[in-house]
Amino acid sequence: MRTDDLIRGLSADVRRETSPDRALVLLLPAGFAVAVVLFALILRVRPDLAARLLEPALLIKFGVTLSLAVVSLLVVQRMARPGVRAAPMVVALLLPAGLMALGVAATFGVTAPETWLPGLIGHNARFCVALVPLLGAPILAALLLALRKGAPTRPGLAGAAAGLAAGGLAAALYALHCTDDSPLFVLVWYGIGIAVLTAAGTLIGRRLLAW
Repeated sequence: MRTDDLIRGLSADVRRETSPDRALVLLLPAGFAVAVVLFALILRVRPDLAARLLEPALLIKFGVTLSLAVVSLLVVQRMARPGVRAAPMVVALLLPAGLMALGVAATFGVTAPETWLPGLIGHNARFCVALVPLLGAPILAALLLALRKGAPTRPGLAGAAAGLAAGGLAAALYALHCTDDSPLFVLVWYGIGIAVLTAAGTLIGRRLLAW
């Protein structure tokens, strides 16, 4: 059997069973709801959020995390189906990367050098590194289960995309609590938390999504 025939056959099987799109619609809200419950049990929304929501640093923090989540979810959706090219959506990951680069450049351009290191270190680094993966774990589990309803031809990369999406959503949720708004802090500590979920998604995806 040729590879093209195999891919067409897999695509037909995906359509006959519960589609990955439907699984995503059902499972992602459930995973996010668990993350919200964890947030409510462990954390609280920062009291000055409404007053500072339009500040540039806060806008960049939410812009980076939410755009990463949205683009990565689109990659997950495409990678669930064999034969569907995910490359156009992968290129769209330049959007959160560009926002992050803009925030870092603005920090270096408009703030005093003596504020850079304190902004990078922040006050909640150890909590950020631990809580972003914790909040993202149920979201990652939901996305991996949704991917199993499809037939990703690159299980490791599909798992990595699921980890990125879970990391973006978890980071945006944690940002409701976190008072460290410097783009340098977001780049390093949020980045580590998201990287942990991406690595976990890659490793689990290689086994869970293999066929």
